[in-house]
Order: sequence, then C-alpha cells, then structure tokens
Amino acid sequence: MPLLELHEVSHAYGRHLVVDALSFSLEQGSIGCLLGPSGCGKTTVLRTIAGFEHVSFGEIRLNGLTVSSQALHLPPEQRRIGMVFQDYALFPHLSVADNIAFGLSGATGAQRHARVAELLATVGLGGSGGEFPHELSGGQQQRVALARALAPKPHLLLLDEPFSNLDVDLRERLSLEVRDIIKQAGITAILVTHDQHEAFAIADEIGIMHEGRIQQWGTPYDLYHRPANRFVADFVGQGVFLQGQVLNPHEVRIELGTLSGNIPTECSSGCNACDRACHVSVLLRPDDIVHDDASATQAEVVAKAFRGAEFLYTLRLPSGMRVLSLVPSHHNHAIGEKIGIRLGVDHVVVFRNTETPGGAINRAAPHPAAPSAEATR
Repeated sequence: MPLLELHEVSHAYGRHLVVDALSFSLEQGSIGCLLGPSGCGKTTVLRTIAGFEHVSFGEIRLNGLTVSSQALHLPPEQRRIGMVFQDYALFPHLSVADNIAFGLSGATGAQRHARVAELLATVGLGGSGGEFPHELSGGQQQRVALARALAPKPHLLLLDEPFSNLDVDLRERLSLEVRDIIKQAGITAILVTHDQHEAFAIADEIGIMHEGRIQQWGTPYDLYHRPANRFVADFVGQGVFLQGQVLNPHEVRIELGTLSGNIPTECSSGCNACDRACHVSVLLRPDDIVHDDASATQAEVVAKAFRGAEFLYTLRLPSGMRVLSLVPSHHNHAIGEKIGIRLGVDHVVVFRNTETPGGAINRAAPHPAAPSAEATR
C-alpha cells in the first residue's frame, strides 16, 4: 500500500482553479518531487497534503486513511507530517537545540536531549546546539530546519523550495546531503521546486506540473530521455527540434541522418495513415550530437559556453538550423569555425507537427511520444 495517495485532487481560490484533478502515489521510503514553473500549482498541492488548504474535490490518503476530502479535513497537527519551509522559519530567540526540540512536547527531558543530539549528528551540526540561528550560515540553518522537521519522526516530510535562498554551489552540495539524511532516516518525502537540478539530485520520482496537472510522473532518466509530451521535453534539460520525415513505422530521417525508433501512432501504419504528410519534430539533446573530426558532416560554431570540463556549442547546420553539442573542453573551437559532427542518439523522441513541411517546428503540438528505442548508429 502506498504511504501517500492523491486521487483526482482539485483546489481553487475562488473561481480560479489552481490544481486540476491531480493524482499520484508515493511508496514508503521514496522521495518524490513536484517540478514545474512558478504558478503551476505545485506549492498548493503541498499545502493540501499538509492540511493547510482544503481540497475542492478528490481525496488524499496517508497510510490508507483519508485525511482530506470534500467531507473530511484532518487538521495539520493530526497528520504526523513534517515540513521544511523556503525561509527555514526558525525561532530566532531559541537555540539550535531548542528549535529542534520544539515539536517534542510529549517527550521527557532525557528523551528530548537524546533525540536532539542524534539529529545534530545526523545533519552534521554536532556541538552546535547552543548556538542561535543568526550565528549560522544559510546551509546550516537549512540543516536545523530539516532536523526540526524530522524530530517527531513524521510519516511524511514536505520540503517547499528548501534551497532557493542559497547560492548555486551550496544548493547543489546540500541537496545531495539532504537526500542522504532523508534516506538514512527512512522517511518518505516530497520536494517542491522549479529547479530540475535539485529535483534530479534528490528525488527518486518526479512529477512535471503544468497548469495544475501532472504532465508526466517518472524517474529523472525517463523524463529526460522519454518525455511524454512537448511541454516535458521543453522543460526538462536542453535541446532543439529538427524537422523530420517518417520513412516507415520505425525510421525517421532528419538533416543529419536516419534514426530508428518508435514513431507517433498516426504514422504507425506508414505514411498512408499520417494526416500530417509524415513530417514530425525530432528532439535532439546536446549529448546526441557528438564532435568527430573524422566525420564528413560539418557544422559551424555560432556560440559557445565554457562549463569547465565541457563546452556547450551552438552549431549551425548547412540548412541554417541550429543544434547543441556538449564537447570536452580541450576541444576549444573558435566562433565561425566548422567542426565535424555525427549523431549519437540512444533515445529517439518524436512529436507530431501541427504544420506542413515548411512550417515552424517549434510549434509542434504536445503529443505523447512512443516508448523510446535504441537508434541505429
């Protein structure tokens, strides 16, 4: 039985529907994430799970018991849910130890002391119990907030944009540490963020949200390599779309060559079944374009971004279309230089076009991609 289940949950502020018939479940010990742009409804979902908001429709269950529905609303304090807020929400007049112990009102003094010491060690702040929040760095304050949320041993931990106030380097490092802490505690957790790097670093499963709905729920790997629709493909990672022509149910030709994979269902019986003249949009990620000096296919460097170990090159093809390529940084090519490239596509992602062959491919309609297949090299 899943620890958390949301079934057709909707929530509205007045007449504005923010969450629209949303469903997902999370198994015990898993870390889930709701990932999406600002205003997509992800924080509202978190607040309905916590009990801060009533659901307009649907049902939320914890350990098989209904905690929210149109007829029932269990108050937050009775749900055994811990929450880590974006601004930490630590009590400035309390020491670190007292902040962590705040939710342990039913414990004896010895129990409180032991639990606080255990959590301080878990979050790497042993010996800091006597300090106050203003004496700590942002990353340390976030660890205290996490320890406070874990102190009562909640069934479920909710994290609302927990790293947004931290600098990039600290955010990446702390996100990995937080995942280890949550896994060590054996807690089921849900993270809400707009940052896919955080989501990928922490979560076992991710739901991509848009306009109050989950567009796709899956592992980070599947979201990147097997996006269910155009929104997910655009939102997760980087990439460009090239015009392609379906050759048969398992092959599509693009400017750089022929790829093998599963084609959208309207072309699955061949071109006679395709009402879009068999022209599709094919997603190419930066890791799909391999720099190869021996290749006869040439592309012009029009922009580059140094990333330490790699350059991210923007390359112009003979047709004028542009693609991205990640290249080891010892290949330092000048703007305007032509370099050899080849396809290295392991997952073919294809979407139906809404326009005729001369149309703009960046207006391809969202269309569920068939399960990816290995491309021929």
